[in-house]
Amino acid sequence: MGEIVLVRVDDRLIHGQVMTKWSRGMNTNALFVVDNATAKDPFMKDIYTMSSSSSGMTIKVFSEDEVLDYWTKTNFEKFNAILLFKTIAAVDSVIEKGLPVKRLNLGGIAKKADSKFVIPTVAVKPADVELLKKLDEKGVDIFFQTVPDTKSVTFKDALKSL
Repeated sequence: MGEIVLVRVDDRLIHGQVMTKWSRGMNTNALFVVDNATAKDPFMKDIYTMSSSSSGMTIKVFSEDEVLDYWTKTNFEKFNAILLFKTIAAVDSVIEKGLPVKRLNLGGIAKKADSKFVIPTVAVKPADVELLKKLDEKGVDIFFQTVPDTKSVTFKDALKSL
């Protein structure tokens, strides 16, 4: 049986920090990209999955429904996976549909109109804050952190600055 080691929102999905910092030392052997648009794009899907050969990690790309189906049918088999999402809304969607998420890392969300920085690499909109409040009420441990060796900011502390 597999395990969800970490769920991370990072609009860049897989990049150097994820491959070298987050995946090491977390007892993980897989990275699962969960993004509806990427799952429908054969070119991008190939780029992500081909990077597994050089990393030694298994990399899979799923739509939101596909990752739920994979979890329901197999509990991710033998994979201890980090799940990577582009948006908080996508994480909320899979949790609503039954994916058991215990910890949510917000590590890379670019600044957009009406968003505010929580940490230098994460900017959230008011709608994101409302979704995070909902997830917090469900018992999800939410934290903001770019890489494991930087300071972590809890959601409760982040709320004070928003």
